Amino acid sequence: MPTSPQPPPPSSAPQAADGLLSAARRNLREMAHGLSHPSHPPTPLLADAPRRWQRVMPYIVVTALAVLFVPVTISVLTSQYGMSPGIAGVLAVAQAAPLLMLAHRPLQAWWIIFTADVAGALVMLEHPAEEYDVWPWPPPVLFGYLFLLLALALRETRRTLVSVWLATGAVSLVLRLVAPGRGNGSTLLLIILGAVVLVIGAAVRERGVAQRRLAEQETISEAERAQRTLLEERTRIARELHDVVAHHMSVITVQADSAPYRLGGLSDGVREEFESIAASARESLGEMRRLLTVLRSEGTEGERAPQPGLDRLQQLVEATVRAGLPAELSLPAGLTGLPQAVDLSAYRIVQEALANVVRHAPGARTRVSVASDGAHLTVLVVNGPPERTGSPREPLETTGTGHGLVGMRERVRLTGGTLDTGPLPDGGFRVAARLPLPPPTPPGAASVPSPATSPEDS
Repeated sequence: MPTSPQPPPPSSAPQAADGLLSAARRNLREMAHGLSHPSHPPTPLLADAPRRWQRVMPYIVVTALAVLFVPVTISVLTSQYGMSPGIAGVLAVAQAAPLLMLAHRPLQAWWIIFTADVAGALVMLEHPAEEYDVWPWPPPVLFGYLFLLLALALRETRRTLVSVWLATGAVSLVLRLVAPGRGNGSTLLLIILGAVVLVIGAAVRERGVAQRRLAEQETISEAERAQRTLLEERTRIARELHDVVAHHMSVITVQADSAPYRLGGLSDGVREEFESIAASARESLGEMRRLLTVLRSEGTEGERAPQPGLDRLQQLVEATVRAGLPAELSLPAGLTGLPQAVDLSAYRIVQEALANVVRHAPGARTRVSVASDGAHLTVLVVNGPPERTGSPREPLETTGTGHGLVGMRERVRLTGGTLDTGPLPDGGFRVAARLPLPPPTPPGAASVPSPATSPEDS
């Protein structure tokens, strides 16, 4: 059975041509947009410079250029090209005065100067050519235009610079075709020198942009590191305070469960109230353990030992002395009954302060003093300047948290106290923490029993 002839496949050549035309039109639109819309606000060049003379320098330069090129252009056009002083003055002002705009509006200045340069080249065609005449771009016009291109390259995008260079080259070639026997090399010279100036200026601008972005990224990274350090320290403090809070919740649970047996003659309503208190405390303990599981890092084990307090300060100072740091402790006797949060915070503040002394001021004489006036607990760690003689000392902590004063501030803020830190005139450093204490317990009030085991094991 004869088959019907298949239609020939559509040719891909028209589709490729349409694609090329569409891309060309799109590029032309983008280039026209770049030439008509500056890529930056009309802020002066070097407006963000730290020093005043740097911010003023662009205005001094553009003023000097305008003052120089206006009379030079008038002199060249009148003496070498035979123009009347009036026409030469108008062209000189149009070609050189817009150089004053280079500091803040270089693209608008380009439109004015470029149009004036082309008009000047056409006006020069009406005057007879001399042997050494330079056409279409006389020397003042050529050098002024190069300064204009440099200002553009320092402010505009790469697409705009390519558009300016193409427009300059196209007009130069058209003028050369208009008067082929008149030109003597300035056409090609402007195209080559303009490309070199644009490349150099664009390289300088892009390097400055890269440096600014790097500085901004470093600032952002530093802020992110500080925020991460703060969050890590808060998490660490929350894990440590779990034992303190869990201990009190355990005591509440035990007291609520045992109250009906310790106190006789309780009504049914009171018994139900104690049972509700015990159930709420047990539920709170369970929620706290689940929260602690989230706070702990993967692969880490919970601490089983009780959290340290001021009773272990003597051991901490002795370990610091063995590490080679001359330190002494002033701790009043009978300083007991402190809230566990304050007790733990005071120990951690001294621990971090001593670790900082070992890391940053090896060999410095250090004094640790703890005092209480009944309303506040004062912790003071003062060290002198680092020891400059002798062999280098090994740091006490080889794997510290690196959080330093961040942890101290968080612990002090947690207890509602104040922290004062700063260098001393002799080169030392001072850390002073003032932690509030609760009012003394009235006589006869029930005391809270000490836990036999850590709440982590419960």
